[in-house]
Amino acid sequence: MADVTRLPPSLWAATSQETFSGHALEGEHSFDIVIVGGGFTGLSAALHASQAGARVCVLEAGEPGWGASGRNGGQVIPGFKWDPDDLVAKFGEEAGERLVAFSGSAPDLVFDLITRHDIRCAANRQGWLQAVHTEKAVKAAELRAAQWQARGASVGFVRGDEAQALIGSPAYMAALVEPRGGKLNPLSYARGLARAAVSAGATISPGSPVTSLQQMSGKWITSTPTANITAEKVLLATNGYTDGLWPKLRQTIIPVASFIVATRPLSDNVRRTILPQGHVISDTRRLLTYSRLDEEGRLVVGARGKWQDPARRSDFDHVVRQLHELFPQVGDIGDAEFFWSGRVAITPDYLPHVHQPAPGLLIVLGYNGRGVAMATAMGAAAGNYAVSDDRNELPLPGSAISPIPLHGARRGYVAAMSAWYRMLDGLGL
Repeated sequence: MADVTRLPPSLWAATSQETFSGHALEGEHSFDIVIVGGGFTGLSAALHASQAGARVCVLEAGEPGWGASGRNGGQVIPGFKWDPDDLVAKFGEEAGERLVAFSGSAPDLVFDLITRHDIRCAANRQGWLQAVHTEKAVKAAELRAAQWQARGASVGFVRGDEAQALIGSPAYMAALVEPRGGKLNPLSYARGLARAAVSAGATISPGSPVTSLQQMSGKWITSTPTANITAEKVLLATNGYTDGLWPKLRQTIIPVASFIVATRPLSDNVRRTILPQGHVISDTRRLLTYSRLDEEGRLVVGARGKWQDPARRSDFDHVVRQLHELFPQVGDIGDAEFFWSGRVAITPDYLPHVHQPAPGLLIVLGYNGRGVAMATAMGAAAGNYAVSDDRNELPLPGSAISPIPLHGARRGYVAAMSAWYRMLDGLGL
């Protein structure tokens, strides 16, 4: 079981400019809305619902940002995993284009919140590069760029020397250039959202794992080890750390650990050769790798690892190897400065899921590695919907809770799938 008694060490914890202090609720309380989970979804929902006048309580087992929200790569990426035309084909023109606009504008919300609430999170909006590793992927990325351009987005595409100059790695032959993206310290951002939510009137209760959730006489009773909270509505926002609180929900996602390594600050000469214009990158591999520099010139590289959380430093060896393969100019990094991980929630269709399994209960989860922007935006939509009951606030249709077949065997098939994808990536297919 995850240790929720302390914040796991990471680069973001060591360099966060925002702090959060609070205490667990005790006794009996009543609110309009209870939110389970203090990550980007829950905090954004709490902020927006509180601003709309609702009395909101966030229950978080650790502290705000304890889970993947405070431990991801800090990349703000627009869009879903799906290309715009594919969304339109799946959902129809009106709903599909609405989804495209929603996903494309998600970074705008992130950076607007940072500015409006003066969140100190080393935010930088120099853009995101989707680095392309094969000729086959080049064609798909060019088509992706064209689809965004057709909708008025200033998305570019570069090849050869121009791509090399932007990335600084010999491993890539082209790149989609997304100016709407950027980077930040995700733990600082989560703490800043928490501060903003509290200023708007929300109550945030850290150290409050939810032990039961039940509906009685039209009200929801949410219990923690120290408190019972009554509310009209509940939002479950637990994403990659979803447990058995609601039946079968845990079986709808695959929680995959993302492993991250940060070097010590690079020399100026080396630093100038890597992402010199301040972009962040993630690539087109099936088992993608993502990279960025922090404010002090550390190279941060992340990749998928074992299905479970790491237990020892050697669990990060594959990330260190990829770091050297992608950026050989770094040379011997010795003992990298930081190693950490967080759980990404993968859904079978690579889209976020919205569930309403009972009156007054809303569930939003599944960001497939794009949670900084998408969880913020989905959280805002969920918070507004919880107040207004206007279904138009939610950009995605609701769906039934459908467990993934053979979910209990996920360790085996995630390992098999990873091995298969690794082979295809290695062959350039």
